[in-house]
Amino acid sequence: MTDSSLLEQIHKTDGVWTGITADNLWADEVRRLARRRNAVILAHNYELPEIQDIADHVGDSLALSRIASETDADTIVFCGVHFMAETAKILSPEKTVLIPDANAGCSLADSLTAEELTEWKAEHPDALVVSYVNTTAAVKALTDVCCTSSNAVDVVNALPKDKEILFGPDQFLGAHVRRETGRDNIHVWSGECHVHAGISGPSLTEQVHSHPGADLFIHPECGCANSAIYLAGEGTVPEERVHMLSTGEMISHAKTTRQSTVLVATEVGMLHQLRRANPGVDFKAVNDRAACPYMKMITPAALLRCLALGQDEVTVDEHTAIAARQAVERMIAIGNPGSGE
Repeated sequence: MTDSSLLEQIHKTDGVWTGITADNLWADEVRRLARRRNAVILAHNYELPEIQDIADHVGDSLALSRIASETDADTIVFCGVHFMAETAKILSPEKTVLIPDANAGCSLADSLTAEELTEWKAEHPDALVVSYVNTTAAVKALTDVCCTSSNAVDVVNALPKDKEILFGPDQFLGAHVRRETGRDNIHVWSGECHVHAGISGPSLTEQVHSHPGADLFIHPECGCANSAIYLAGEGTVPEERVHMLSTGEMISHAKTTRQSTVLVATEVGMLHQLRRANPGVDFKAVNDRAACPYMKMITPAALLRCLALGQDEVTVDEHTAIAARQAVERMIAIGNPGSGE
């Protein structure tokens, strides 16, 4: 088939690009178009399995952006949500950055706007701002130092203890940082990822009782994070079996675990990479309905359309990009850049 005949099959249904099956013909055409554009295809761990399988690199958003900045590709195709593509553009200003669907947003990034952060800073003029990388470029530009879920504690510990900290936007990660650092001068924004927030304590408790020998892989963004700590404290789950992990750390732990069953509290797309990392382990979602609708907007049809037409391009104005890049670089200078969210 020609480019045009494949493109003619693509249409939008309920706001999502559809009409293409992820078969060998599709895969061959995606690879051909990527070569033509000298493009590197990045896919976040939460993407559809077929998108992960076609990508050149799969992982966390920050790790992917850093990998892309070191390649000789002219174009970065970021299969993820919009703030992730922005981060890639911030770190690779000379490259063209495309996202297969510009409407793929993020409830967590949207929970703290630049305007809200400006007002918050005005209320605490001497405070330092620590922002999770899961934020827009405009918020990063107003940030003193960024962090990831794997290095948030290290980042805050590296800052002067007498300084107030404004930590945002995720309230669950913020609570984890406050608990681990023991600092009482951390103000936490009450934002959340609606998918991770929906992975609740009762769901975790039910799964733990159903699988008493399982390890727990818990993302700090999850609503069940405090419940996991409580279960360990009560002795319901041995403390050594409760692992608070970023998605990148989950992959590392998956490769070495000796448990036959692991309960995973994060977005369900993560299971694809975990099962590939260690096929002999039964990885089970704590909540099998925890699927991000924004991540799933990056369909096979959307990726093909993006590569064929050069849509949708992501830009960040120079002033914002410079300030945002400095916040990311300050994080890296602390010495533990982490692997992403």
